Amino acid sequence: MASRTEMDEDSDNNKGSMWVLDQKLDQPMDEEAGRLRNMYREKKFSALLLLRLAFQSLGVVYGDLGTSPLYVFYNTFPSGEVKDPEDVVGALSLIIYSLTLIPLLKYVFVVCRANDNGQGGTFALYSLLCRHAKIKTIPNQHRTDEQLTTYSRSTFHEHSFAAKTKRWLEKYAFRKNALLILVLVGTCMVIGDGILTPAISVLSSVGGIKVVQPGMNNGVVVLVAVIILIGLFSMQHYGTDRVGWLFAPIVLLWFLVIGGIGIFNIWKYDSSVLKAFSPLHIFYYFKRRGKEGWVSLGGIMLSITGTEALFADLAHFPVSAIQIAFTMVVFPCLLLAYSGQAAYIMDNKTHVHDAFYLSIPESIYWPVFLIATAAAIVASQATISATFSIIKQALALGCFPRVKVVHTSKKFLGQIYVPDINWILMILCIAVTAGFKNQSQIGNAYGTAVVIVMLVTTFLMILIMLLVWHCHWILVLIFTVLSLVVEFTYFSAVIVKVNQGGWVPLVIAAAFLLIMYVWHYGTVKRYQFEMHSKVSMAWILGLGPSLGLVRVPGGVQTLMSIVSMASKPISLEMVR
Repeated sequence: MASRTEMDEDSDNNKGSMWVLDQKLDQPMDEEAGRLRNMYREKKFSALLLLRLAFQSLGVVYGDLGTSPLYVFYNTFPSGEVKDPEDVVGALSLIIYSLTLIPLLKYVFVVCRANDNGQGGTFALYSLLCRHAKIKTIPNQHRTDEQLTTYSRSTFHEHSFAAKTKRWLEKYAFRKNALLILVLVGTCMVIGDGILTPAISVLSSVGGIKVVQPGMNNGVVVLVAVIILIGLFSMQHYGTDRVGWLFAPIVLLWFLVIGGIGIFNIWKYDSSVLKAFSPLHIFYYFKRRGKEGWVSLGGIMLSITGTEALFADLAHFPVSAIQIAFTMVVFPCLLLAYSGQAAYIMDNKTHVHDAFYLSIPESIYWPVFLIATAAAIVASQATISATFSIIKQALALGCFPRVKVVHTSKKFLGQIYVPDINWILMILCIAVTAGFKNQSQIGNAYGTAVVIVMLVTTFLMILIMLLVWHCHWILVLIFTVLSLVVEFTYFSAVIVKVNQGGWVPLVIAAAFLLIMYVWHYGTVKRYQFEMHSKVSMAWILGLGPSLGLVRVPGGVQTLMSIVSMASKPISLEMVR
């Protein structure tokens, strides 16, 4: 054994100074690689760290969903009065089962599992599909990459429905482009959310001033909202981690407060609202109200806004932390809050527009008002962070002009800040707030954007379940029917309000869609030119030994945007 050790030491000494130098040069690379590894999210977390991340996720992910009680009943009954108390029960039943089917079952327990190495959003779903089917418009995957990825994924039968779907998508370039455009539409709508969410959340919360000061000019409310929005966007450079620690206690307190007020209102006004947990009241609601009930879905749909940002913000926190926060805090508190408001409205049928603030016990009105305003500010954080994540993914896929991306955390790679996008969002958000001055029209615009994002996510999830997860067709059918029935119903209700503010997200999405698709088209053309003009190793070697080249020990690695499709994995690119 000792002789073998001596032989190893001798062989190391005989390798020469170049080998020693090479080892020294490799050490910084190894150290840097270790740092990068630690930046990516680990798959296992300690219980304490998981609870801490779940707490932080409240401030970043759930603010938008949590402030919906400020304006849902306002937009559901725009006349400001309820004629039949049973209509309130029916609306509450719709809210309860919308929260159960979409945020809880669809997103938290199904869609969040379809993350792309921790990344969420429509681009993440598209990237995941691209690794399991040849649907990318830029053919920048090396054949060796394709061989390696097959080791980690199972195959399906050649004649199965999944295999036929895969071949159908891969057959024509038109279908690949159509899928890309669908993804871009969903992405642009999330960016629209990043503009509309701060506007409606802050404006709704500040509107509580008019409850105690009815004579106040609406312009003062709008001015206060604009000042708050400027402060919110100015804080973004501190990063998700610091913002999360600052905002999380506010949101946790908000959920506990609205849950507690909900319990108080149920006990004080009308506990019969709890019968809304029976889905039969949904049927009675539509039977009784007819077309009016269908139109009111545009307001009820606002109860699930913020769910799309939940998935897009997945890069900032692990799935398990988001699931814990939603099931243990967010979901039960929202059910109590909506039930409490419904109980108050049943006893005060003309107080629909200000039901949230009027249902607050007088002794704690101003503390709750301050908490509501702070929570509305936090609510905007979810969609702002989601927009940053989406822009980063768009950059990676060659679908957006290059902008500066600042990583604000040493532990989590997904926590980022994009300065240029932040200021663009702020300007557009202020323009929407000052332009509409009314949460009803902003609510119409908001609902249109959210439901389109959800529909795009559903279509992509169907492909994920078939091509990536290889789910049984019955499971795919159940998911498809439940999701599309609910979402198309809401879509039919919000699309008729395009002329009442719903045009705003469509215009914003069209502008960003044009920018992203044109940039992607240019990226494809540049890639094709580089592939056509690249210089091969064989061409350089064919020039002969007369070039005066000197070969030195060691190797070189060149990073480039194009991938050689030849059989040799190593190529040399001539810099002109």
